[in-house]
Amino acid sequence: MNRARRRWLQAGGAWWLLGGCAGIADAPAAWEARLTGDTLALLGEVHDNAEAHRRRTASLRRALAAGWRPALVMEQLDADRQADIERSRRERPGDAAYLVAQSSAPRSGWDWPLYTPLIEMALAHDLPLVAGNLPRADVMRLVREPFDAVLGAERTARLGLDVPMDASWQAAQEREIDAGHCGTLPASLWPGMARAQAARDAQMADALRRYASRGAVLLAGNGHVRRDLGVPRWLGALAGKALAVGYVESGNEAMIPSQYDAVVVSPAVSRGDPCEALRRR
Repeated sequence: MNRARRRWLQAGGAWWLLGGCAGIADAPAAWEARLTGDTLALLGEVHDNAEAHRRRTASLRRALAAGWRPALVMEQLDADRQADIERSRRERPGDAAYLVAQSSAPRSGWDWPLYTPLIEMALAHDLPLVAGNLPRADVMRLVREPFDAVLGAERTARLGLDVPMDASWQAAQEREIDAGHCGTLPASLWPGMARAQAARDAQMADALRRYASRGAVLLAGNGHVRRDLGVPRWLGALAGKALAVGYVESGNEAMIPSQYDAVVVSPAVSRGDPCEALRRR
């Protein structure tokens, strides 16, 4: 076993990458063997960590070089812009920058250069590129209104949102929302924000299901790819095909291994205290 492989440890059923240098981080990981066939690979992210993005891109590049041809589902693109994606591909095939300009939501806040290499790979291999997220306007309404009022009864049922939320999931999701906002939100907002999160996860799961026969990759934040709270819960009978990979920062290794099937640890990005900014707002 080479040095890079020795940097992979298994704990709690999940594979953990502990390497810090580029040579070790770029070695194929044990879990990458599953990037084939009809696997539904949910690859997480810390949105602003460029090194984690690079490692995720390298894993997918290796899988495509080996012949895998999955659909690429992106949290960063809203479902109501799918027609714009298809139009941009017809108008300027292979032009990732044009696709982003035509298909991304105004003032989306995404750092698109981090995603461009993945979009370029999808275009080069003629992969389906799928807008996976709900539009922001729908998300904001869902914080205040029930599922069927925003999505309609038929779509609510198709997404599996027409049954009461599991109480343990609801409580855990509300705790995550509170912690993610540094305790600054009133508790009265937690249920609505959990409802919006559920709808986003169910929407992404629905996009994955449409491509289950060929396999698919979801690019989304770590919270969305968690097995215990995120998209896998909404995959139904297809949950067994899911591979959930968390891309976390050093210092967060204490995350519960059961949240993911594999974990890739990258150096933490130096950034200001996000809680301080939230408190000022």
